[in-house]
Amino acid sequence: MELAPQTAQSHPDLCVSFDEWTRGRKIQSIGTNAGAERLPFQGWHHFKEAFAPEVIARAVNESERDVRSCLDPFGGSGTTALACQFLGVEPTTIEVNPYLGDLIEAKLTSYDADDLALDLARVVRATNARRRGSLARFKHAPPTFIQSADQDRWVFNRNVAERIACHLDAIDELARPAHRRLFKAMLGGMLISVSNVIINGKGRRYRSNWQDREVFPRSVDEQFEERSRQAIDEIHAHRMRRHRGYELLRGDCIEKIASSKPVDLAVFSPPYPNSFDYTDVYNIELWMLGHLGDKDANRDLRMSTLCSHVQIKRQFSPAPKGSQRLNLALSQLRKVKADLWSPWIPEMVGGYFHDMQQVMAGLHGRLNPRGEIWAVVGDSRYAGVRIQVAKILADLAAPMGFEVVKNEPFRSMRSSAQQGGQQELDETLVVLRKTR
Repeated sequence: MELAPQTAQSHPDLCVSFDEWTRGRKIQSIGTNAGAERLPFQGWHHFKEAFAPEVIARAVNESERDVRSCLDPFGGSGTTALACQFLGVEPTTIEVNPYLGDLIEAKLTSYDADDLALDLARVVRATNARRRGSLARFKHAPPTFIQSADQDRWVFNRNVAERIACHLDAIDELARPAHRRLFKAMLGGMLISVSNVIINGKGRRYRSNWQDREVFPRSVDEQFEERSRQAIDEIHAHRMRRHRGYELLRGDCIEKIASSKPVDLAVFSPPYPNSFDYTDVYNIELWMLGHLGDKDANRDLRMSTLCSHVQIKRQFSPAPKGSQRLNLALSQLRKVKADLWSPWIPEMVGGYFHDMQQVMAGLHGRLNPRGEIWAVVGDSRYAGVRIQVAKILADLAAPMGFEVVKNEPFRSMRSSAQQGGQQELDETLVVLRKTR
């Protein structure tokens, strides 16, 4: 955990407002994949499914309790915490993925833009003085990551990987940890663009005709410098936020909620129970930036995420009691088990709601009286059996001491190709208020 100074602005009229940050835009949906214009800081890494920051503004404005502090147990892209800073709300964020934790902290940190520009110049000079970096930096990464004679496919061409290593070497020489974190985040956000793969909703796949696609080392230099300069411009233009402090807790959200401070509000979007391991989306950044030292570290990280996938063998916790909808869905899944692409899907679904019940119970203990949870959640479907996530969570929340304020579907998501890909799964805003 690292705490930034809790510094409020002495001249609030000079602060960059939330509306100035979002440019007063009008969006079609407050949910994920809203399709609105890209905002400052959102271009640091592409998040296809990041929900709109207007969710946080709406939560702060509509909450019964005056909101001075907010918790996001699934930090992700950092949308909640960043929006809170512009709204003048003290943010606390929990994130289990170390790459995403660094990216979030890079967005929330206060900097001197002139000092950043000087350090960027140092990195550029250092990389220009080197022809290549040592591939020994990536020795723990999977063998298919770097081009070699004994592999028939690879994520990075050898000369590109050497140039990435060169940038990492130069960044490591900087004196300020916050600057090293920021520039590594900039490098991480462009890794896919100089690789032989693309990332889609279900993980990583090789580009069409990737063998014929030539990526030059200078592309690494040009993209890194351009992205870093753009980030410094955004940092300078938005440095006067109404709240410049933050608290970032790294690790399993269920464990970390218990050690977080009391808050007035919780706003988040958890992983959906769609059997997909979200760690896979950031596998390249995790390995290339040195967040994973070996296979055991990778497995430990995947095991510490919410129970929303079946890609790794694990002991699934039993499904919670208290929801007839959940009981019916699990019963139906067991009846069609032979038609499921994984026999562990019923256990995964039960384990998912066990984990989410633990999250809600932890939040109940940290919310101040009449505090609220605003959660963007999504349904899933397996062999025709629909998992009504929002309604099941509402069922489980009532015995804990929550009342359901809203259960508001706002977007129809496309189901997986395995289920036909139709637009038939609700994405829903669930609002719960602590009553006792």
